[in-house]
Amino acid sequence: MTLLTFFSFIVYSTVTSITPGPNNIMLAASGLNFGLKRSVPHILVIGFGFGVMVILVGYGIGAVLGSSPLLYEVLKIVGISYLLYLAYKIYRAGSIKTDTQVDKPLSFIGAALFQWVNPKAWIMAMGAIATYSSVDSNLAELIFIGAVFGLVSIPSVGIWAYMGERLKSLVNDQQKVQIFNRCMALLLVISVIKPIIDSTQFFFLYSNF
Repeated sequence: MTLLTFFSFIVYSTVTSITPGPNNIMLAASGLNFGLKRSVPHILVIGFGFGVMVILVGYGIGAVLGSSPLLYEVLKIVGISYLLYLAYKIYRAGSIKTDTQVDKPLSFIGAALFQWVNPKAWIMAMGAIATYSSVDSNLAELIFIGAVFGLVSIPSVGIWAYMGERLKSLVNDQQKVQIFNRCMALLLVISVIKPIIDSTQFFFLYSNF
């Protein structure tokens, strides 16, 4: 990878990581409800989980899914279902709780596995491998790409948790916090509308064969 290609890859990683998506919407809600400090494990795991995902996609999982449209659509449906469940959880969060036993940020395992059911993450990973890996790429190159992408994504997604925490210090009205959470839940649902439509069309066509 040349210096110019590497710089281009850094820009791609930053832009795709920092733009709105399921991860960032969830982190904004987490920052508001739990604060930046308690959201740090969630932020770090996104970088780790996504980096591993990029490596495995480059190593062959992407090709397997590309050769099996039905398997890919089934995985997409599982991801959509999980995203809708998380949207429901955010919607139900309502207002900031004083009892920390009631709610807590997404767990390490939950945040890592979430990358595999996140439609945006799949697009980002496949785009990175298709654009920035060589035709005869080896494991070392894939690890490098995954590690760089994972590291770049940490501050990029972390900004959303920080913005959520800043809103917490500005919004003392519990009703406004409730409105914010519900808006985040709605945005999360909106983010999967197109995948839902695409999957519905696929299974409709598939059932006609």
